[in-house]
Amino acid sequence: MEEVSTGAIVPAVKPEPKPSTSTAAAVSSPEPSTAPIAEEAEPDKDFLCPICMQIIKDAFLTGCGHSFCYMCITTHLRNKNDCPCCSHYLTANQLFPNFLLQKLLKKASALQTFKNASPIEHFRQSLQQGCEVSIKDLDTLMSLLAERKRKMEQEEAERNMQVLLDFLHYLRKQKVDELNEVRTDLRYIKEDVDAVEKHRIELYRARDRYSMKLRMLGDDLTVRKPWPSTIDKNHSGVVNSSLNARGLTTGNIPTKKMDGKAQVSSHGLQRKDTSGGSDPQYNQSGLSSVKKKRVQAQFNDLQECYLQKRRQLANHPHHQPEGDKNVYHREGYNAGLADFQSVLSTFTQYSRLRVIAELRHGDLFHSANIVSSIEFDRDDEYFATAGVSRRIKVFDFSSVLNEHADVHCPIVEMSTRSKLSCLSWNKFVKNHIASSDYDGIVTVWDVTTRQSVMEYEEHEKRAWSVDFSCTEPSMLVSGSDDCKVKVWCTNQEASVLNIDMKANICCVKYNPGSSNHIAVGSADHHIHYYDLRNVSHPLYVFSGHRKAVSYVKFLSNSELASASTDSTLRLWDVKENLPVRTFRGHTNEKNFVGLSVSSEYIACGSETNEVVVYHKEISKPVTRHRFGSPEMDEADEDAVSYFISAVCWKSDSPTMLTANSQGTIKVLVLAA
Repeated sequence: MEEVSTGAIVPAVKPEPKPSTSTAAAVSSPEPSTAPIAEEAEPDKDFLCPICMQIIKDAFLTGCGHSFCYMCITTHLRNKNDCPCCSHYLTANQLFPNFLLQKLLKKASALQTFKNASPIEHFRQSLQQGCEVSIKDLDTLMSLLAERKRKMEQEEAERNMQVLLDFLHYLRKQKVDELNEVRTDLRYIKEDVDAVEKHRIELYRARDRYSMKLRMLGDDLTVRKPWPSTIDKNHSGVVNSSLNARGLTTGNIPTKKMDGKAQVSSHGLQRKDTSGGSDPQYNQSGLSSVKKKRVQAQFNDLQECYLQKRRQLANHPHHQPEGDKNVYHREGYNAGLADFQSVLSTFTQYSRLRVIAELRHGDLFHSANIVSSIEFDRDDEYFATAGVSRRIKVFDFSSVLNEHADVHCPIVEMSTRSKLSCLSWNKFVKNHIASSDYDGIVTVWDVTTRQSVMEYEEHEKRAWSVDFSCTEPSMLVSGSDDCKVKVWCTNQEASVLNIDMKANICCVKYNPGSSNHIAVGSADHHIHYYDLRNVSHPLYVFSGHRKAVSYVKFLSNSELASASTDSTLRLWDVKENLPVRTFRGHTNEKNFVGLSVSSEYIACGSETNEVVVYHKEISKPVTRHRFGSPEMDEADEDAVSYFISAVCWKSDSPTMLTANSQGTIKVLVLAA
């Protein structure tokens, strides 16, 4: 009889019983948030409940004239029939709503909210209240904002150059002691330091020019016609600070219309992040200090990355492509240095994962809540979930992100006969999604009609993985415990190609640049890379994992990431048939914990109920986020069994979907 308490277990060639071990990290309480907490004003003591000493909620007045939270006083009266303040005899019949106090509390709360609002919010409210602004003044302000944006871009570039320069100086100092062995390295570094210093001087000069233009525009603004008197008296400071804050928080002048995806992401972040604007003077020194700490923490890996890129591209000058968004031409840059600077900038950009939305996939603490797969559709507008609940649920991503609701209902729900293991959206036909299940059935669904389009029942055992081709809309591939890989065409009722292997198939994936190449992860600890035009033997076999390979994902046409139950991730070069890097920092010994990749980052789950994010050039985690449930009893023996079961990056975005074995789904975003 099949066990369901621990979810899907990764197959193994020769399973060996192991003594159970307790993982302290799995039962430890969630780490406290490191986000700075805004200092709040001391609350008025008259508004505090004498029982809980918090701001009164749902104020009720007693017959003796004292006010309490309704829940506090009713709970007290269940045990005693007296007033907590004066000990006067009191019953529940002598409690009355205190409408006046409730009204005062609402006003105080609204006032506090207004005080804590960001400058941009003050400015928006001022305009909504009727403060008029002339077109001429708006033009001046837009010019001022444009110059301010350019100055900030220069300052940010200067900070990045400073971080890079500090790294290079420190690296040069280390290599002096090994001069005989690293003479070539020192010559490379010296060339790069000269190039960076030259570019930094150019940035200094450009910054001075922009500063002068900004001062001139500021002086020009002061001699123009003043704003209406109501704004001069009450909101002039708010307007200026809000405009500055707008430049800091968005980094763009609102002259172009954002596309739908950008709007969704922006709205979601605004809903959850209420930290407001920040001081530019603090940012200039504070951000540099934070980035330096991140560099020092991972210095050895960054050093290896730099030298590898510099040596490989030693004789390749950096040519900036036409239409590159980077407006600063780096004359004299070597291609290796330019490549490394890109890595350094992306690596120091983020330091934590922040929750921006959360929903429940089912009832708490029920084994049928495990989410085995979670995937965005072609346009990142919808995402689908599937698992042991035997249902495919499709959610509207923007609704989950922006609507305040304890329970989010799926817009589409489709029932299946068996537990589901994997989902894959068609990259061309938006409403088509494929699933694989525990009975070995591969199904293609039409989400619009909620009906199956095709059902393939050739697998003899549980099918673990299915994937649509990124280049051929009608082709998909699946892998199963029957040791077979099958290639299907949605225009045919039978498989078009079979690959017989010697071990259970845990995962399959098409190369995103070709419909002829697939990667297959197996319980024999290897990744088999096939050319479907000749399947008599694999093109390459990648060896290195010590246990079953549970996931394979392509970062690009040549980069393949793999996950294994040996608690490691590995990066491979499928063109050169070379191992690139091994990632360690998460725990994965028996379960499918999810794997997802973007162009720069790799995310996976852990059996410690954590989501772990790696940069593809760094072998240690960049950040992690622990799932936690306030209803969970820390002494609960089942707590050690909770694990992350699925992860999925949003395309070209720092946002990801994550799910765990309790059925909790979170939307996380990388943050500084």
